[in-house]
Amino acid sequence: MTDRDPPRRRVPGPARPARPDARRRPGPGARPAARRPAPARQAAPKTLRLGSPRPRLRLVGLALTLVLIAFVVRLFQVQAVDASTYAAKAEQNRYVGQVLAADRGEITDRSGVALATSEDAYDITADPTMFARGQLKIGDGPEQAAALLAPILGQEQDALVKKLRPKNKALRYVKLASRQTPQVWKQIKDLKSALAKKEETDKSAHNVLAGVFSVATSKRVYPNGDLAAGILGWVNGEGKPGGGIELQLNKQLAGKDGKIRYAQSGGRLVPTAGSTETPAVPGSDVELTIDRDIQWAAQKAISDQVKDSAADRGYVIVQDTRTGQVLAMANSPGFDPNDLSDADPAALGNAALQDAFEPGSTAKVMSMAAVLQEGAATPLTHVVVPNRLHRGDRLFKDDVNHPTWYLTLNGVLAKSSNIGTILATGQLGRTQAQSNKVLYDYLRKFGLGHYTGLGFPGETPGILAPPDKWSTSQQYTIPFGQGVSINAMQAASVYSTIANGGVRVEPTLVRGTKGPDGRFTPAPKSEKTRVVSAETAKTLAQMLESVVDDEEGTGTKARIPGYRVAGKTGTANRVDPATGKYKGYTSSFAGFAPADKPRITVYCAIQNATKGNYFGGQICGPVYKQVMEFALKSLQVPPTGAKPAKLPVTFKR
Repeated sequence: MTDRDPPRRRVPGPARPARPDARRRPGPGARPAARRPAPARQAAPKTLRLGSPRPRLRLVGLALTLVLIAFVVRLFQVQAVDASTYAAKAEQNRYVGQVLAADRGEITDRSGVALATSEDAYDITADPTMFARGQLKIGDGPEQAAALLAPILGQEQDALVKKLRPKNKALRYVKLASRQTPQVWKQIKDLKSALAKKEETDKSAHNVLAGVFSVATSKRVYPNGDLAAGILGWVNGEGKPGGGIELQLNKQLAGKDGKIRYAQSGGRLVPTAGSTETPAVPGSDVELTIDRDIQWAAQKAISDQVKDSAADRGYVIVQDTRTGQVLAMANSPGFDPNDLSDADPAALGNAALQDAFEPGSTAKVMSMAAVLQEGAATPLTHVVVPNRLHRGDRLFKDDVNHPTWYLTLNGVLAKSSNIGTILATGQLGRTQAQSNKVLYDYLRKFGLGHYTGLGFPGETPGILAPPDKWSTSQQYTIPFGQGVSINAMQAASVYSTIANGGVRVEPTLVRGTKGPDGRFTPAPKSEKTRVVSAETAKTLAQMLESVVDDEEGTGTKARIPGYRVAGKTGTANRVDPATGKYKGYTSSFAGFAPADKPRITVYCAIQNATKGNYFGGQICGPVYKQVMEFALKSLQVPPTGAKPAKLPVTFKR
C-alpha cells in the first residue's frame, strides 16, 4: 500500500458461516499454499409438485354444459319447431289393418267332380313412398320399376308409373295387379332379390323394387274350360261374381272375410310389435245336380249342330223326369270363364234360361193335354184337316200344302197339324172365349208365364198374356205355340211333367251345400203340382210315341234302337231380338225315354239355322237322339222291352 492510495473501507457484510475445513487466507507477500482439487458436488434431487385440479374441473363442467345445451336445443327443435315433420316420419311405423280373404267354396257336379275351384294367387302391391327420391336417392324410381314390372304383369308401363307416383304423396298402398299366379310373384321376388344383392356390392345400384310386395289371396279356376259355363257364371279379377251359380249363391260360396291388424314399417311387418287377427271363414261347397259327362255330351252335340247349321245359337237341357233335377244345360256358343278377354258378350250368360222365344209345335202337347183332360176328345177322335182354315182375320195353314187329311187326334199330334190343333182346342168351351180361358189355365199349370223355380240370375218368365188380352190371331196361334214365349227350361219341364205321370216337379240345379265343417245340407225339396191325371199323361206318352215311331210322324230321326221314345218336333217363326220382327225359325225337339217308363227328358232348340234344313225334326231330332242315347247308357237305364201301343194316325171315311 502506498501513501497515495486512500485507505479502503471495509464494509461489513453478512457473516458467513464458518467452514470446518476453511483455512486462514495468507496475507500479502505470503506464499500461496498449494490448492487441492475440490470434490465434485452432487446435484440436488428435484421435487415433483401436483398441478391444481380446478382448471380441469372447470373444463369438464363447461363441456357437459355445452352438451346439455345441445340436447335442450335439439329437443326443442324436435318437439316444437319440426314436430310435424317427425310426426309424418313416425307414420311409417304404425298399425295397419288388412283383410284376410276367405277361401271360396268349390262348385262340383253331382258326383263331386270340381267344376269351379280356387287356387293360390297373389295381389301385387306397392308402397309409393318407397319410390320417392328421398328413399331411393334417384328421381326416376317409378319409371325403372315400371319398366321391370310391365312385361311380367302384362300391363302398360305408363299405367304402372301413375300408380307408383300418385298425386297423394302420403299414399302408402296401391294395388298393381290382382290375383296373379305364384309363378308371377316368384318372378318379381327373384328379380327383387337380385337387385338387393347388387345394391350390397355396388353402391351406385338401387333396388327399385324394394317397395313392391304381395298379399296372398286366391284365384277362381274352371278346370273344364267352357263346360257348363252358362250354369257356373264366372268370378272376375277383383273376386266379384258375374252371373250363374257364382252370383246366385255368392253368399254361401264366398264365406266371410277375416282381418288382421299389425305394426309395419316401410311396408314390412314388425314381428315384435304384436298383432290381432280375426280368421276368415271359408265358403261352403255347392254340389249341383249336373252330371259332368252328360253335360259334355249335350254341349258337344249342340255345338256341332249350331256350327253345321250356321245358326245364331242353340241349347240342350237334360232333366231327370222323376226328381226334376237338371242333369245338363248346354249352350252354344259358350265362353271360357277362365279368360273372358276373347268372349263374345252375346254369349255370356245362360241363354237356355234367359232367351224367350216362341216354342212352336212342341207346345201342342199342352193343347192336347187340355183336350184329353177336359174330355173334349180322345186319341181316336176323327179330325178332318183341310189345306187352309179361315179363323178370325187370318187364313191358317200347316207347314206343308196337302189335300184334306183325315186324321185321328193322335194323327194331328203325329203330323204336327196346326189346323187340326186349332180345331181340337176349339172344343174346350162352348165359345172361343171359354176355350181360350181353359187353355190358358192349363198353360199356367204347366209353368208358362212364370219363373221355373230355379231362381237363376237373369232368367226370363216368358210371355203369356191373360186370355182377355189375346188378339184375334193369338186365339188360334197360341194352341200351336205361336204368340206365346217361353225359355228352354220351361219347355223341358212341360215334357217332364207328362213323363212324371202328370205331376210337375220344379226343376233344380243344386243338390245341396257342404259347409266348412264338412256337413252336407241337402237343398229343399222341389214343389210338386198335379197338372193332368196319370191316365191323361199315359195317353199323351203313347201319342208322342207316334211322332217318332210312325212313318207318318215328323220325329223319325229321334229313334233310338231298343228304346221306346216319346217326342215332338217344333218349327216356329222366330222373332229377331234385334229388330222385333219375324226372321228365320226356331227349330226344336222335345221328348223323354223310355216312353212307357220315363227316366230322362231331353229338349233341344236351335235359333235361326241358315245352312241346310231348318225343320226341328231334321236338325234337332239327331241332337236329341245323340244326347238321349248317351244319357241312357251313362245312367244305365235298361230298355223296358214292352211293345208300343201303335195308335192309329189316320182314319178312313
